Amino acid sequence: MGYKLKAAIRKNKTNLIIYTVLWLIFTIALIMPLSHSITKAQISGTSMFTEMFTAYNDFGKTLSETLMPEYIGQFGKTLLIFTAIFLILVLISLSKSKGNEYKDIEHGSSDWCEGGEQYSILSNKNGIILAENNYLPVDKRGNVNVLIVGRIRFW
Repeated sequence: MGYKLKAAIRKNKTNLIIYTVLWLIFTIALIMPLSHSITKAQISGTSMFTEMFTAYNDFGKTLSETLMPEYIGQFGKTLLIFTAIFLILVLISLSKSKGNEYKDIEHGSSDWCEGGEQYSILSNKNGIILAENNYLPVDKRGNVNVLIVGRIRFW
């Protein structure tokens, strides 16, 4: 089970870095002033919204006061709730962006035979390309019609 977790982390490394940076920015710019204003409103008896405006006006003082003993409890509770919600949203977004399960798999494979059996019908050197190292010879007697399945892109 550990190899699946390692593969998932390796695959989503850039997304995880982006989510970590976003979490840090939201914590500093939103959660710290919010928890500071909640505690300050409880202490002084004023409105939380008024305290929120004051917290953003003097942002440096707010950040330093948030880490003081009377504010740290509310900051911890608010951060825990925010982190839980953020993790749920991250897990939902990672599961939605899982992608195609057939990524990096060749869809038109020539593995339908073994040991060069195909060269009794096909050529490995020249002709109409069917797959890697498999060509339909044009000098072959009989039916040399080719059916192309899929898109032909010419732009």
